[in-house]
Amino acid sequence: MDLRIQENKQRVAEDFSEFFKELCSTGEEVHIALSGGSTPKIVFDQLASEFGADIDWSKVNLYWGDERCVPPSDDESNYKMTVEHLLSKITIPEANIFRILGEDDPEKEAKRYTNVLRDNLPALNGIPCFDLVILGMGDDGHTASIFPHQIELWEMPESCKVATHPESGQKRITITGKVINAAKTVAFLVTGAGKKEKVSAIINEREDYKKFPASLVAPKNGKLIWFLDQDAAAGL
Repeated sequence: MDLRIQENKQRVAEDFSEFFKELCSTGEEVHIALSGGSTPKIVFDQLASEFGADIDWSKVNLYWGDERCVPPSDDESNYKMTVEHLLSKITIPEANIFRILGEDDPEKEAKRYTNVLRDNLPALNGIPCFDLVILGMGDDGHTASIFPHQIELWEMPESCKVATHPESGQKRITITGKVINAAKTVAFLVTGAGKKEKVSAIINEREDYKKFPASLVAPKNGKLIWFLDQDAAAGL
């Protein structure tokens, strides 16, 4: 586990953007699962403004680790957020963008996206293998769209499942634990004081930390990096 702690959200975005550029500079194709949330907005803005012209986006294939079951025009759509903060500001082939169709039937879409990952990603022991999975973490310790009340989704044999938000009841499509832990690199982007208790419990393995889905992230043959600001890292 690699902890990279910066002063504030902006410095986290700068640090991660440098890391992202390095990952994409090998000349090889890369497959990356994106995250939604407030911190990725800042990261995507930074990526687009600082490295939009420096990265060979024709070699970058973008997927999503989770998506809300809403149309792509909806303000809650992770895809829409990515378009506004990154995709509209860079030159990337349309064929390299593999969005989750949040407007479609959730169960059918989970199966379709499972096939998308199977057909487009290299496999590790039969499991789709991302070069990078970007994750956030909620105040409740959830990651992707696997929440504590549905932590059993983590161990599902499918690559994608339908999840339900515990408060709103909103349906979401999420990749499962086997895909996350098959990645070459998993990067958490976690900022803000509201996250410090869960960050501390998970990284220090305290209390009932295993009830938080984010604690189950442990790439079998890859790297785990936490990009944190000082507020989120305050309990370490």
